[in-house]
Amino acid sequence: METLELLLRHVVDAAIVCFEFIGVFVIILAGLRGIRDYIKKNPQIRLNLATGMALGLEFKLGSEILRTVIVRELSEIATVAAIIVLRAALTFLIHWEIKVEKADEDELKGAEKVDEETHKS
Repeated sequence: METLELLLRHVVDAAIVCFEFIGVFVIILAGLRGIRDYIKKNPQIRLNLATGMALGLEFKLGSEILRTVIVRELSEIATVAAIIVLRAALTFLIHWEIKVEKADEDELKGAEKVDEETHKS
């Protein structure tokens, strides 16, 4: 039984490091893309940046959830729970911002379409 527990701990530790790395990598790529979009004056810069940040945070949140599998002390559980709550709140806020950006974008496209149809008539 100890062997299985040790194996589980190693697998979970490796997965945590992998998820953390992927999360950081995705956030860095989103930031670099944001810089490129800013330079090119891409109007979807906020949407692209928020989407990348949300994806990176979701990987990091996944690593924290995995971390709950291997914690043994109550103080560790409290720390992990606090981190999960903070990351979940950040993810929620970013998804809310994405929803607002998409709604604004759709509204702008709708207004442009109505304006084009008005000029054709």
